[in-house]
Amino acid sequence: MNAAVVQSFDAPPVYTTFADPVPDPEAGEVLVNVTAAALHRIVKSLANGTHYGSTGLLPFVPGVDGVGLLQAPFGRLPAGTRVFFGAARSPFGTFAQQSLATRSVIIPLPDALDDATAAAIANPAMSSAVALQRGTFVAGESVLILGATGVSGQLAVQIAKSRGARRVIALGRNPQALAELSALGADATISLAQDADTLIAALRHEITTHGLDIVLDYLWGPPAEALLSAIAQKGLDHAAPRIRYVQIGSSAGTSISLNAATLRSSGLELLGSGFGSASLDQIRQAITDFFAAIATNPIEFTYKTAPLSEVSTLWNADEKGVRLVFQP
Repeated sequence: MNAAVVQSFDAPPVYTTFADPVPDPEAGEVLVNVTAAALHRIVKSLANGTHYGSTGLLPFVPGVDGVGLLQAPFGRLPAGTRVFFGAARSPFGTFAQQSLATRSVIIPLPDALDDATAAAIANPAMSSAVALQRGTFVAGESVLILGATGVSGQLAVQIAKSRGARRVIALGRNPQALAELSALGADATISLAQDADTLIAALRHEITTHGLDIVLDYLWGPPAEALLSAIAQKGLDHAAPRIRYVQIGSSAGTSISLNAATLRSSGLELLGSGFGSASLDQIRQAITDFFAAIATNPIEFTYKTAPLSEVSTLWNADEKGVRLVFQP
């Protein structure tokens, strides 16, 4: 079959031929004819060997999820059913004409949702939907999104608001994207493109004035340190409100410096959301619910499609705010 193949962790995948995947029925696998697969951060970090889920083995086909047609009946689903699927067995990823799916993540698609949209939107939507679940979000709470100007962050603003967030605070660097977030549901925006002291002061004012319940953090690194400094409180006469800080991504840095007093002086709870911290059942249910919701109530989202044969050229393209979807 034709596929994108990772031959080196230091170079983009190459469009070439690769062995056809053979499903293992005893493992609950089924063959899928792939119609669309999106390029997102997890795919890239697995392809360059930096993701914690990397096996370190070469060569392999990248891609952890996608959309396609079942080649054979699967449970109650007949052959030819259009599905979103994930968790392909290495070395078979979803950037190929065919891939493997397991019962862990096979979701029939609503008729109103096209293949490219489903492939593009599933991963970024899952990141915030599962993270809100990890943070035990309930309607009426406030949500701060650190890294709201990216694809995932823009969706997170809309998802939090649609689920009844009392107040959504969006943080990012891109001034144009930040300005547009109000139309997507953000009640306040704070620029990360300012000096640390001014940023901390703005964050502390937001927290003390309006309160804060949940943080969704796509950045980590220095922006997270600024927010944690703002959460820390001085003095001995204050009450410490509960703040659930959910760590999702690390595009601004993989580590932070955390002062012990920050934990002792606040109601801060640090959580992670990703493969390993959330079960496949939770992920599958979050995506299923989201697909059902947007099939009847679409949300703002931008993606771009391209033939899989152009994978080497487009792999490192700068597509800010746009999700790239490859089609075999």
